[in-house]
Amino acid sequence: MTVLHSVDFFPSGSASVAIEPRLPQAAFPEHHHDFHEIVIVEHGTGIHVFNGQPYTISGGTICFVRDHDRHLYEHTDNLCLTNVLYRSPEAFQFLSGLNLLLPQEQDGNYPSHWRVNQTALTQVRQIVGQLEQHDDAPDAPERANRELLFMQLLVLLRKSSLAQNAEDNDARLNQLIVWLEEHFAEDVCWESLADGFSLSLRTLHRQLKQYTGLTPQRYLNRLRLIKARHLLRHSDESVTDIAYRCGFGDSNHFSTLFRREFSWSPRDIRQGRDAVLQ
Repeated sequence: MTVLHSVDFFPSGSASVAIEPRLPQAAFPEHHHDFHEIVIVEHGTGIHVFNGQPYTISGGTICFVRDHDRHLYEHTDNLCLTNVLYRSPEAFQFLSGLNLLLPQEQDGNYPSHWRVNQTALTQVRQIVGQLEQHDDAPDAPERANRELLFMQLLVLLRKSSLAQNAEDNDARLNQLIVWLEEHFAEDVCWESLADGFSLSLRTLHRQLKQYTGLTPQRYLNRLRLIKARHLLRHSDESVTDIAYRCGFGDSNHFSTLFRREFSWSPRDIRQGRDAVLQ
């Protein structure tokens, strides 16, 4: 497995934060690093496989990666990221208690993926831009300012992700995307779903296409296919059972969509042919 080292990314041995843009981010094999990072998805879509679990990511997704986490990117489509790297919460000279602003693991569950709306994403870009301007300044006041900017970033991300009752359409769409991630296998009526999240059907279609580059049904199908591919690789269930479990009523239709999405048949994935030829 590829290991990324801080010496290749941080401007100096004393720097606690570094900015690493990936514009765009191509598919990248599984790796881990000796530093932590916050992945800010600017736009585009992709699959983020995090400690073996696949997540669909798009504009507004925020991923928190610790130094022992394994992750990779695949099936990227104009995926643009900004990575905020930091050595560890204990590496800051002027701040303490940063762990309280980071995701907390509970009962083995680590909430690694958050979502923020476009307003918050704009504010995030402004803070990241200021962090880039204060790139490893040697004197104490500048380093303190840099660390304070990092804390502002964490506070903004946390407040934005917890804004469950926001009134704007961006926040409602974020809630809908989170719902789809958890309920992808259910029958979906887009008109009823739009009503349930206080969105017009036209707004749902327009904004989901703007966030992901995909129509709502194509986005839902991709979610289902990603989950199905994971089960094909990591379970002994039959192709037919996996198709039904992931929301497809017809296994032949599932196989057609699967090959169209991944250029491999479900049986190819089950037999590991894609891994052999990658």
